[in-house]
Amino acid sequence: MKIVLLGPAHPYRGGLASIMQTMAREYQRRGHEVRIYTFTVQYPELLFPGKTQFVDTPPPEDLNIERVMSTVNPINWIRLGRRLKRECPDIVLMKYWTPFMAPCFGTVARIARQNGRTKFICQIDNVEPHEHHIIDRPFNSYYLAAVDGFVYMSEQVHGELKAYTQAPAIFSPHPMFENFGKAVERVAACEKIGLDPNEKYMLFFGLIRDYKGLDLLLEAWARWMPAGRKLLVAGEFYASHEKYIELIDRLGLRDRVVLHDRFIPDEDVRYYFSAADCLVLPYRTATQSGVTQIAYNFSLPMIVTRVGGLPEIVPDGRVGLVCEPTAADIERALRTIYEGDRLSIFRANFAEERKRFSWERMCDKLLEVYRMTL
Repeated sequence: MKIVLLGPAHPYRGGLASIMQTMAREYQRRGHEVRIYTFTVQYPELLFPGKTQFVDTPPPEDLNIERVMSTVNPINWIRLGRRLKRECPDIVLMKYWTPFMAPCFGTVARIARQNGRTKFICQIDNVEPHEHHIIDRPFNSYYLAAVDGFVYMSEQVHGELKAYTQAPAIFSPHPMFENFGKAVERVAACEKIGLDPNEKYMLFFGLIRDYKGLDLLLEAWARWMPAGRKLLVAGEFYASHEKYIELIDRLGLRDRVVLHDRFIPDEDVRYYFSAADCLVLPYRTATQSGVTQIAYNFSLPMIVTRVGGLPEIVPDGRVGLVCEPTAADIERALRTIYEGDRLSIFRANFAEERKRFSWERMCDKLLEVYRMTL
């Protein structure tokens, strides 16, 4: 088949681009003709909270990636829709994670589908965004009504999706990230990223936004503050940097928190997950999380909160602990995970649990949805 993937890819950074490129490779491996159409403009610089949207690495030689789509230019949406209408791919596979993309994606889909052949299939991360705006519902309605079928990754998203559309939808969990390489020895990992290997580290990883509950984790850490262990916070601030620094100072955590407040490039991710004893995701809200799927790749035990689809991904007592999104319960989980040989038991369970999270299964489910639309 002719398959076009529409969404983030090189030179854009982050997990969404990695997902699109991994799926493209899987479909190429199966013999399909695959192209990725990515952005000329993803977010206007004024709206982007980070330092840069781009990587400085060369484009992957094994993928056909073309920058053709601007999220802020309606004339571009019409041109791209007409182009896809002429090219008649069997499938346009879209990644949807924020209503900001809805006007662009929805217009492209509405025009291209007029050829009577092309089906638009969406791998959907979120329906309702973590930070709400007045435009969310009308924008979601515009885009979701233009899609032929969906693959969702948590039951919370499925429930939200049904409020907008009755198009075919199938569940497939977020696949495991395998593009960050293999784990390295802990001491070498610590030295690579400037950590003292004589300390033990618990890891908070990823872009720092208020819904992710870093403040809850800091409060829990201040209640415990075990000797010989530090909290490693690695990620770029998309929320107020000053607010969290003030909280660290107020709680007296300057010497107990190691802050790597920058975007962590792909080539360095494995060192953080190899240096840590466990990963903590103290989220206030969630659908699913790509960070858990990095932890699966490195067999790193996790503590997650009982929100959204996180307990579906991290079964309590198998590869980690599930707690309530409160400082007191996060503190309890921090203490509990170090009791006895619990960390070793969790690590041993990863081999079986990670079988649920394959790219082959995700790509199969997307094709299954496509067949349901014919």
